[in-house]
Amino acid sequence: MARHGDATPSPHRLTARLLAVLAVVAATTALSTDMYLSSFTAIATDLYASGAAVQLTLTAFFVGVGVGQLLLGPFSDRWGRRPVLLAALIVFTAASVAMVFAPTIEVLIALRLVQGVASAAGAVVSRAIAADLSTGQTAVRALSLIALGGAFGPLVAPPLGALVAGWWGWRGVLAVLAATGILMVAMATIAVPESLPPERRHGGGVVAAFARFGPLLRMPRFTGLILAYALGFATFIGYIAGSPFVGQLVLGMTPLGYALAYSLSGTALITANLVNARVAPRVGPRLMLRLGLVVMVGASTVLLLLAATGALAVWSFIACAFCVVGSNGLVLANGSALALAETDTGSRGAGSALLGAAQFALAGFASPLVGIAGEHTAVPMAVAMTAASGLACLLGMLATRRA
Repeated sequence: MARHGDATPSPHRLTARLLAVLAVVAATTALSTDMYLSSFTAIATDLYASGAAVQLTLTAFFVGVGVGQLLLGPFSDRWGRRPVLLAALIVFTAASVAMVFAPTIEVLIALRLVQGVASAAGAVVSRAIAADLSTGQTAVRALSLIALGGAFGPLVAPPLGALVAGWWGWRGVLAVLAATGILMVAMATIAVPESLPPERRHGGGVVAAFARFGPLLRMPRFTGLILAYALGFATFIGYIAGSPFVGQLVLGMTPLGYALAYSLSGTALITANLVNARVAPRVGPRLMLRLGLVVMVGASTVLLLLAATGALAVWSFIACAFCVVGSNGLVLANGSALALAETDTGSRGAGSALLGAAQFALAGFASPLVGIAGEHTAVPMAVAMTAASGLACLLGMLATRRA
């Protein structure tokens, strides 16, 4: 698409401080996902719910994030990035506070849906702001560093959540998440400027905002990239949804032991994003995306073979997870950079929204599949991960063929 909307530059720059704040805000979804994973069994016990019902809190959250991306991306194209981001963070914080007092699993699921819609702004608006204020290889580096913020979620959140749950229970974990929301509102208020001046916003109201999805979805390369991106993330979510039960019920890990092992996989995500931020500007995001997809499908296939033959052990589970999570960092950073490079400024929020909507729609679909055969086998999780990563690899390779 022609970049006719880029003619009037933003008066703001993508400074180190702004990039750091965007990375923290972009971690909203990861924190909301990872902090309470080790509490799944406790939530099931306290609310008299099945493991499948507790997994639905994760599904509802991902569905909410997908819907929120479709709404908030176009809204930010129409009314500006800053007001949309601040309003969403306030709603996220209010939903987090309400979750602390959820009396039933049904109420918790409903509040997780609302929380998911609001948390979508952390990713979709942050990506759009970075794309507004950077171009080319600089944009690849910026999106990698923003993704690094989300990478700290798997590193910090699980052990923090396990420790807090040991002191104050799973409701205490949700209270800490609410406090984090308050901090993010304050940071965004102080540090995030408006990166989309009024003259660069599109007119025509909400209908015109959503009408921008059509031209983007008719672009084969863009569509292929967002599907590869989303399926790569669905592979990661298959691991997230199934690993608490596989780690603790199948492999016999303690809640804290599982949380520490999960955090170890988070170091892979951080390392991948740091390496990508340095290497991708030199070799190009196309090559790095392809590398990430190949590693992801390879590790998922090994996990499936081990699970199906009964040879899966704690060390091999952690090793496969390390490779899957690390490769996910390469897939998300480079997939988003390549996809957004296909858009112009006036459609960048819509493009970011479609990325996120596809990402979390498929994640919501993958989450319940991993427990379809019960909570005492790793095979469904491994099957879901292998199928998603294989399809992601195929579509990614097709979308990045040389013209």
